[in-house]
This record gives sequence, C-alpha cells and structure tokens, in this order.
Amino acid sequence: MENCSIRKASIQKGEKYSKKQCPKNELERKEMERIPYASVVGSLNYAQTCTRPDISFAVGMLGRYQSNPGMEHRKATKKVLRYLQGTKEFMLIYRRSDNIEVVGYLDSDYAGCVESRKSTFGYMFLLAGEAVSWKSGKQSVIATSTMEAGFLACYEATIHALWLRNFISGLGIVDTIAKPLRIYCDNSTALFFQRMKNTRRVLNTWK
Repeated sequence: MENCSIRKASIQKGEKYSKKQCPKNELERKEMERIPYASVVGSLNYAQTCTRPDISFAVGMLGRYQSNPGMEHRKATKKVLRYLQGTKEFMLIYRRSDNIEVVGYLDSDYAGCVESRKSTFGYMFLLAGEAVSWKSGKQSVIATSTMEAGFLACYEATIHALWLRNFISGLGIVDTIAKPLRIYCDNSTALFFQRMKNTRRVLNTWK
C-alpha cells in the first residue's frame, strides 16, 4: 500500500456495509480465507485506539464482519489504509496547560445498522483542549427515533465522562477538576428530553 492512491476520508457519506455483502457461495468463501481480513482490522483497531480517532467509525463498522467478511468489506479496509497513507503525518499533540477541564463531543446516527436497525454513536473527550479518549460503537438497544438515539448517546458519553474525570483526579496530577463537565450534542430534542423529570424512569424502560 506504500504507492497506493490516497483517499480523503476513511469512509464516505452514503457508504453502507451489511451481511448481504458476505460470501454467497463456497468459492467466494475460499477466496476470502486467503485474505488476512481479521488481522488487518485488528491492526486498524490498534491504530484507532492509540492515536487515530478519525478512523474509529470506519473500523467499528468493518469489525462487525470479521467472522465472515466479503469482498466489499475487504475493499473497505483498503480504503481506510489508503486514507491512512495520505494522512500518516497526522498526530495527536499535547501541550502544557493550566486549563484542566474535561469537554466532550458526541453524535449518533439513527438505525444505521442495516440488519439490526440499531444506531451507532460516537464521542470524544478533550482534556486541556486535547483529545484523550474516544469511542464509536453500536447501541445495545433499538432506538425508535432520532431523539432516543441521541439521548442514549448522551447517556453513554456521560457515564464515560464521570469515569474519566475520576480517573484523572485519581492519578494525582491535579488535586481535582473543579469545572463542571461539558458535553456538546447537536440533537436539541434529546437535550430537551434530558431535562424532563421522568427521564430516569424512561431510561430504565429502555434498559
């Protein structure tokens, strides 16, 4: 892949992957057995876990088909590799700062998984303005609206934010993180629902 053509994004808007793209006969299955798909996805996952949050969504999607990948899934891994080849100079930079504050950003789609109709969420947390923690994953329950999908994403992000703040404080780097946690979400309906008094009861129902 050293001399491959570069790609501007790890996954393009509108690109969908599903089990329908898995091998349909023994010949296709034998062909895919010769390709180290799981190994490539594992390497990509290592990269996104350590330093490349920008490929988290794409890697999460491709990881769903490790047990029975098809040629379209293989092509998708090559697209991610082409993107990394063109952005291999990208890096995370951490600077000294007195502004020790945890800030999060999150988003979710709605019913993005073709098979299960489950939504995919993603969040990123910054400490002192730099990325320190991120995740992209499929929600465990089926949301029935964009509001539900957004609210469940807020819930996942909030749980992680509380853990992250306690973890950072426990390291003893700072006495405490005084400023309240801030998490930004572009789903106004989910934010409105979050302020309702019966939110906890509804959340228990979803669980």
